[in-house]
Amino acid sequence: MIMADVFKIVFLVLGALLVLVSYWLAATALFPAWVARTRAVYDARPVRATVVGMVAGVPMAVFGTALASDSPNGGLKLLGALLVSIPVLLALAGSSGFALRIGAGLSMPQDDVTPWRRVLRGGAVLSLCFLLPVVGWFVVLPWALVSGVGAALLAMRRTPRLVAGPLETVR
Repeated sequence: MIMADVFKIVFLVLGALLVLVSYWLAATALFPAWVARTRAVYDARPVRATVVGMVAGVPMAVFGTALASDSPNGGLKLLGALLVSIPVLLALAGSSGFALRIGAGLSMPQDDVTPWRRVLRGGAVLSLCFLLPVVGWFVVLPWALVSGVGAALLAMRRTPRLVAGPLETVR
C-alpha cells in the first residue's frame, strides 16, 4: 500500500466526519427549538427513541433500498431513493440532539453567547467515537443514527413548552 492509498482513506474518513458535524450544525442553526426538543428526548427517553427509530426508520430504508435497486422503472427508483433519504435526513437531524446532549456536558462560559458551540464540541466528540474499530463502526454509529430517527420523530410530537428556549438547558 502506497502513501496515496493511505491518504485517500484517511481523508475520506475525515471528510465523512466533517460532513456529519456539518449536518448537526446546520440542523441546529435552522431548527434550534426542534434540536433542543431532540435533546430533551435523549435526556428523558433514549431507549424509546431507539425503538421508534428501529420501527419507523429501518423498514423504510430497507424497502427504499430494495425499490431503488431492483426496480426496472426509473420513477420507482426515484421513489426508492426518496424513501431512503427521508430516514437518513431524520437520522442526521435527530442525532444533532445527541451531539447537543454531549456538548452540554462539556460546557464553557462562552456558551451563553454562542450556543452552537455545544453542538460543535459534542459533535466532534461523537464523531471521534465513531472511529473506534468494530464498536464505533457497528454499535455507536448505527445506534446514533437509528436513535436519531426516533428522537426526530418524537420531537415532532412533543409540545414546545418542554424547552425554555432554543438550545437552553432543559430543566
